[in-house]
Amino acid sequence: MRMTEHCYVATDDQILSGEPVIAGTRTPVRAIVELWRQGMAPETIPSHLPHLTLAQVFDALSYFSDHQDEIQQYITRNRIPDELIDPLVSGR
Repeated sequence: MRMTEHCYVATDDQILSGEPVIAGTRTPVRAIVELWRQGMAPETIPSHLPHLTLAQVFDALSYFSDHQDEIQQYITRNRIPDELIDPLVSGR
């Protein structure tokens, strides 16, 4: 595991092929960013991901702020195409 300049964010080639995650977990930074982009306040994210602390959430968002292009690439790469989402789930 390689720590980044952010104290709670690390990369490990054995975890999600080196995608930035919260150290000691398999939770990718992109998952936290996507919850935040959906309108979830950072303070409420730990209630949805209870294994994370508020400090870890804020550090992930700080990492995203410093590495927006990188994290956006992970978000794009892992996006489920609309045509594969069941209409009952998507609300369409």
